[in-house]
Amino acid sequence: MSSPSVTSAPSQERQASEKSGLVASLGLFSATAIVVGSMIGSGIFLVPADISRSTGSPALLIGAWLVTAVMTIIGALSYGELAAMMPGAGGQYVYLREALGRIWGFLFGWTLFLVIQTGTIAAVAVAFGKFLGVFFPSVSTTNWVWHIGRVPAWKVGPMVLGNMDIGLSTANLAGIVIILLLAVVNVFGVKLGALIQNIFTTAKTAALLGLVVLGVLFGRNIAAMHANFGSNFWAGWHDLHAVQVGVGGPIAMVGLLTVLAVVQTGSLFSADAWNNVTYTAGEVKNPKRNLPLSLALGTSLVLGLYILANFVYLMALPLHGDPQGTTIAARGIQYASEDRVATAALQQIFSHAGAYLMAGAILISTFGCANGLTLAGARVYYAMSRDGLFFKAAGNLHPKWHTPVAALIVQALWTCVLCISGSYSQLLDYIICTELIFYILTIACLFVLRVKRPDAERPYRAIGYPVLPAIYIVMAAWICIVLLRYKPQYTWPGLVIVLLGVPVFLIWSRNSARRESAPEPISGGTAENG
Repeated sequence: MSSPSVTSAPSQERQASEKSGLVASLGLFSATAIVVGSMIGSGIFLVPADISRSTGSPALLIGAWLVTAVMTIIGALSYGELAAMMPGAGGQYVYLREALGRIWGFLFGWTLFLVIQTGTIAAVAVAFGKFLGVFFPSVSTTNWVWHIGRVPAWKVGPMVLGNMDIGLSTANLAGIVIILLLAVVNVFGVKLGALIQNIFTTAKTAALLGLVVLGVLFGRNIAAMHANFGSNFWAGWHDLHAVQVGVGGPIAMVGLLTVLAVVQTGSLFSADAWNNVTYTAGEVKNPKRNLPLSLALGTSLVLGLYILANFVYLMALPLHGDPQGTTIAARGIQYASEDRVATAALQQIFSHAGAYLMAGAILISTFGCANGLTLAGARVYYAMSRDGLFFKAAGNLHPKWHTPVAALIVQALWTCVLCISGSYSQLLDYIICTELIFYILTIACLFVLRVKRPDAERPYRAIGYPVLPAIYIVMAAWICIVLLRYKPQYTWPGLVIVLLGVPVFLIWSRNSARRESAPEPISGGTAENG
């Protein structure tokens, strides 16, 4: 099949905008900024501590991030074909709907709204509040403006539900202010949201790059490097590793492939949200070129920086540590204070000033991340509404700014509820396996659509098809199987949340069908396109 000519790009944009009403104003840099900005939050600065405790090996710490990098980049290259083939608002929701049916698209959108997107925004916004507390100590998760109460722990099989405070702390309040601010900003046109995204993504990427450069130049600790590199680097590679089954369950000894799968809950989540740019496809210029390119560029840049950052941690701090240690070096990466590995690494270089430098970098990072997630998520609910599968108002655009105002507002309000309830952290833990299942299904759409629509225009074809997409599916399926076996507290609740969407889909579909079959008014008034 011949490639589309260069002159077809403007017509592609016009067709997409005429269909959706959205304005194509995001170029390649802005699209890549959404990929990078949505991926880099606070995880890379915290997650290495938990991975180190689980693996106990410098090589396996790096190995965990390499697995994440391989999966994420293969996923991005595979999504590129779908994005170029169907360059409309909604992204992953549209791919699932077109390849597997309306119900699969809805279940993804349902889970995205209920937990994935809103829960991630809530977690990132509250992280902003927590690190704001480094500069303003009164901003804290324990400084309550309105403490409603505490939900006691409730053990259900291998899981523990509840065990959280409900109310408004000063950290939550700071997060809510950020959520509402970004919702309002993104109402005033995608260009303004993209400008903020570009500025903060550039700043956060520079901050992460700065961490790497400073660590390489000034952070090399002789004792840490002796403990982590050379023959010690491969220590634990062939050992069995202790993994607790569920909450309070027995300890199982597992091998290399299993422990790498278990720790992906942290590293994959830290590299997640790379697909958010596909939600905004209806507003990307020349989407058939820029969407695949932005996915490839953004994921490669971020994962490269993530792996380099972990090498910096290993150069600055010993991997093994003592939770009762009185110095940064004694606690090591495994037991860095509150898991703030990056802060500990910078404190090794700049003493106490390192904590302020890292806090400032994370404030920039989380603000930019929350903006990217806010901008992108609303476009999925907009696409669902236009299919009759979400609140009708969410399918309308502002007459001047051409943005989905109602979708942005609904997303912000539900996110604020999650902040106050304190449940977002548990919900995100529960949804990791479910996210992987939706990734598997979406990449399976490549195979389905190659059969169902062999003659469809494909400006970009997935590199390595069918081998690389198949490798992703096998790797992700293995991780899901391992999590179902060893971390049921992270799997079954997420599956229940997805299944609860089935009756909701049936109700919404029935109501949508009734509206479509209703006779139009005789007066000649035009029905609103919702």
